[in-house]
Amino acid sequence: MSIKKGVPLYDQADDNGFWGKFGGNYLPEPLLKPADDLHAAFQELRHDKNFLKDLEKLRSEYIGRPTPFFKLENLTKELGGAEIWVKHEAQCHGDSHKLNGAIISCLIAKYRGQTEIIGDTGAGMAGTGLAMAASRLGLKSRVFMGKVDYERQKLNVMRMKTLGCEVVPVTSGSQTLVEAVSETMRYWLANCDTTAICVGSVVGASVFVKLCAFGQHVISREMSSQMMDIFGEIPKATLVAAVGGGSSSFGFFCDFIDHDQISMRGVEAGGPENNDKLHAAPLTNDSPIGILHGAKQYVIQSPDGQIQETSSIAAGLDYPGVSPLHCYLKDEGRVIYTSASDEEAVKGFEILAKTEGIQCSIEPAHAIADICRIAPKMGKDEKIIGLVCGTLSKDAPLLAQRLNIEL
Repeated sequence: MSIKKGVPLYDQADDNGFWGKFGGNYLPEPLLKPADDLHAAFQELRHDKNFLKDLEKLRSEYIGRPTPFFKLENLTKELGGAEIWVKHEAQCHGDSHKLNGAIISCLIAKYRGQTEIIGDTGAGMAGTGLAMAASRLGLKSRVFMGKVDYERQKLNVMRMKTLGCEVVPVTSGSQTLVEAVSETMRYWLANCDTTAICVGSVVGASVFVKLCAFGQHVISREMSSQMMDIFGEIPKATLVAAVGGGSSSFGFFCDFIDHDQISMRGVEAGGPENNDKLHAAPLTNDSPIGILHGAKQYVIQSPDGQIQETSSIAAGLDYPGVSPLHCYLKDEGRVIYTSASDEEAVKGFEILAKTEGIQCSIEPAHAIADICRIAPKMGKDEKIIGLVCGTLSKDAPLLAQRLNIEL
């Protein structure tokens, strides 16, 4: 397989749901038909005029699209070197990009006559997005969240609950995102006849990857139009985005994969500086291929194939695997993957806040950290475009502790 021009990458899977050697549908047999039915409904509805009309109305009226694209004048001067621009996706209703994907799954559920939807969350943003979309469309929602994340992201737990969502703490294993996804799949296995599912990132079996990618594609499609308005062309530029499961970064990259003048960098969670064995960066560290949550991908695992625990300051990046789409882009050499440590991410948050008045969440702060490394080495006629996909709100207590600020 090679990347086709003019076709979104999420539509380039083969008949078995693989992008090259990544992806697939490694699901329990009872879930194969529900997954196929969901895929068939998605393929039909994505071309349905009424569905698309409802989707665009939700995007403009409820999510608040388009989101801004503009130059970071002060950060550019501070770092020297390349011009720095930003796609400010955190200005979506709900403070992150997650509503882009959740609204797709909820709208499909509504068109199918389903009344309940479940999902997973790490940092709480995917869960909040799902709870918001479900509330807007009159659905009941239930979100599974690792107990560790439940404790460190209490603001988003409160947000989900006040939206009428049932939040279920998961106490097995690492008690983080990987276990939340597993528990979501277990619940769906037992209730798939009556319950819809929303996977919060471009991970899992191929249908979940496609649904989420379709929703997040709006980021780069919108930015392409904004570039044409500002520059009169798609300029030569380097795109930089944080990568966990990989939803916001893929949405940010998607429309530009065909453009040879655009280079792309995905920044994973490098974990604490003092321990290089603790991280959530399977692409950067050349982790072996394994199967996790229904898909073949690069996975942080032991020599005998057991999934290993990860470590990151960012709950939204704290995942041992990564989207099959990113795995494929790595193998094709289309995207460079690197990582930023916890400490570098905190510094990234600080410099963006102090120079531009933008207080991002800790996940995109990893991308800002990488921008701080590469911008001074580039020419003043070159451009870097970063993605800010979340706000400070959920991470305020965490960052206050790190920065010795008493609340």
